[in-house]
Amino acid sequence: MLPVRCTSCAMPSWRVHGRYWRRLADAPLGGAPVVIEFMVRRFKCLNSRCSAVTFAEQVSGLTSPHARYTPLLRAVLTSIALTLAGRPGARLAAALSVRVAKDTFLRLLRAVPEPPSAQVRVLGVDDFALRKGNSYATVLIDLEARRPLDVLPGRDAAPLAEWLRGHPEVEIVCRDRAGAYAEAARSGAPQAMQVADGWHLWRNLAEALEKTVGVHHGCIRAAFATPRVTTEPGAGDLVTEGPPIAESVPFVPPDGTLDFAGRPRRLVARTTERYEAVQQRLAEGKSLRAIGRELRLDHSTVRRFARAETLDELLVKAINRATLLDEYKPYLHQRWIEGCHSIPQLHRDLREQGFTGDVQCVRRYFRPFKKPHSTLLKDPPGPSPDPRPPPKPRRLVRWIMTDPSWPSTP
Repeated sequence: MLPVRCTSCAMPSWRVHGRYWRRLADAPLGGAPVVIEFMVRRFKCLNSRCSAVTFAEQVSGLTSPHARYTPLLRAVLTSIALTLAGRPGARLAAALSVRVAKDTFLRLLRAVPEPPSAQVRVLGVDDFALRKGNSYATVLIDLEARRPLDVLPGRDAAPLAEWLRGHPEVEIVCRDRAGAYAEAARSGAPQAMQVADGWHLWRNLAEALEKTVGVHHGCIRAAFATPRVTTEPGAGDLVTEGPPIAESVPFVPPDGTLDFAGRPRRLVARTTERYEAVQQRLAEGKSLRAIGRELRLDHSTVRRFARAETLDELLVKAINRATLLDEYKPYLHQRWIEGCHSIPQLHRDLREQGFTGDVQCVRRYFRPFKKPHSTLLKDPPGPSPDPRPPPKPRRLVRWIMTDPSWPSTP
């Protein structure tokens, strides 16, 4: 039997004191937890001056004193601890079939050795609140390595100046506009160049802009309170802008081919597109079955489009469908020419004559004639609405400082 060296004094020993079973958790395999169980020997230390009376043998690359995880699983858990720390790390480990408490992740995080200190060339200095309004501290960051260096008590000049004296390699100090940090940089690192970081520059610009807008906000309120005036082309008088005046336009009954926005109806556009596609393929000499497979249409549909002599023959059924308004259309035309442009009033008149449809049926009939944002089909306009309130100074500052190419936020 080969001797085993003591883990405390490294003296070899071959006296076996006892044996016991040891269990180590390993990384999961195929989503199932893995436990390694094996028997180890405990030896008696032969050095009388050694503080360890007995010691357990270790398997190289697998075990370490008092460890309950294999090196592979410990490396995985340490990586999770560095990324997510306590409770989030425990939730991720549970999803990976490893049950570990949050406190274990915190212990693994504390056991990670500190990175070796390196030369700091660009130093970032800023304050943060330990308890807002009561106690503050100063954080120092290596901006090139993007990692924190130290936390100093308070936000005075003395602690920062003392730290800078011990680091003469600092070439640039990036700080806010606080006077204490400026004085500390001048006294502790006179060789360093002081610059303001981008966030504080942007914040200072916003504050200055908000003050300027606040001073001139009276002009903005006056501009919103004064009604806008426009000059009519060809006239010398100023005309105050008001609600649009409805013009009398001769009524032309809708033909059913346009929607309320003046565009071709979807059914009309689709029928036209399919008719042209079928006729084009027929001219190329293709069969009805081949056209149906290519356009993904039923054979009867392709045959109907192929037999139609003109497009109007196909659209006549869609345009001239029978509706509840058919027998009342002459009356509607007469009332419209007489000057009754109120849809609710026309609907009430039709109900007295036995019409059973709702007001939306009448409104849809007149939509093709209605122009967008027009008052032709509405009741006479009432009093002009209240003037729009002027925007707040902060909203104006956001308008000025926001890139127009960015998506607007509500």
